[in-house]
Amino acid sequence: MAFMNKAERDALLNQIKDLKVSQIKARLRRASNKVRLAYFRNVQEVGRWMTRYVLEDKGTQVTLVETFDNANGKADFRLVEIIVEPTPDNRL
Repeated sequence: MAFMNKAERDALLNQIKDLKVSQIKARLRRASNKVRLAYFRNVQEVGRWMTRYVLEDKGTQVTLVETFDNANGKADFRLVEIIVEPTPDNRL
């Protein structure tokens, strides 16, 4: 297992920061053999919907933070923040 260090996590963030959520999902699934969806659009803070992917063999977790707007009767999620951080077992 080769865990990602800080520079590699920053490079991953720069690769995915301008993509749509579905494109980010596809990129993460291709990046790792052991990618796991920890939770999908889970509300842990008011007004912030979070989706977390854990790249187990890379020692990295990616959290997508979205906002929800229900204007005109249509659900609209907007990506507002991407958090790329190490898993607890990654000390790099």
